[in-house]
Amino acid sequence: MTEPTVLFEQRGAVAIATLNRPQALNSFTRQMHRDLGAAMDRVEANAAIRALVITGAGRGFCAGADLSEFDFAPGPDQVERANPGPVIDQAFNPTVRRLQALRVPTIAAVNGVAAGAGASLAMTCDIAIAAPGASFIQAFSKIGLIPDAGGSWFLVERLGLARAMALAMTGDKLPAARALEWGMIWEVADDPLAAALAMAGKLAVMPTQALVATRQLLREASTRTLHQQLDAERDTQSALGRTHDYIEGVMAFLEKRPAKFKGE
Repeated sequence: MTEPTVLFEQRGAVAIATLNRPQALNSFTRQMHRDLGAAMDRVEANAAIRALVITGAGRGFCAGADLSEFDFAPGPDQVERANPGPVIDQAFNPTVRRLQALRVPTIAAVNGVAAGAGASLAMTCDIAIAAPGASFIQAFSKIGLIPDAGGSWFLVERLGLARAMALAMTGDKLPAARALEWGMIWEVADDPLAAALAMAGKLAVMPTQALVATRQLLREASTRTLHQQLDAERDTQSALGRTHDYIEGVMAFLEKRPAKFKGE
């Protein structure tokens, strides 16, 4: 049997999805999108899972789209057959939207190069931790395209317009240390998977709904005025005030004991 393009493992309350096409630097095929979607299905269906780590097998994290899946054969309709729009619409965009809406925090363990949509994937996760030798490359301009899979949005959000513009236009490599300095990632670690698992373990015992609501509020803040954000905070606090973890957290604080959050 063919090995799955995404491996899934559960360690306690933490799930690990490993992109598993190391011979192709884990570049995305349509099947890989389906397999990553299936991994997210398992996370959504299992209340015991409270965090997800995404990493890559071998020496790369993800080299973006596998261009060998595009039909560049000479002949009639070549332009239509090679059009990247459909795979973006049918695969990459749904993957990004799904990760952004996942019911648990997500951490990228960037073990090697993250190029094109692979860099976007790392930025799609809530937190990214990279190996010292990892790098982020906006490879699109070198093949006549633009950053996709959310790249044009994430780059500006994380780095500001000047840095985002230069990286996107030149396609220059951004080493992990500079990505940390510029705010693209959270940490550089010799063993990014171990560091990501430690982070995931920390988040997995925290109030999951509050973490995910925090994610949503922070990501949407730039689209609102302060007055709108104040209203969104009020409404979110009101909803969270009805959860088990809010009551438990306050009671534990008042009783001077560790809280036992359930993610509920």
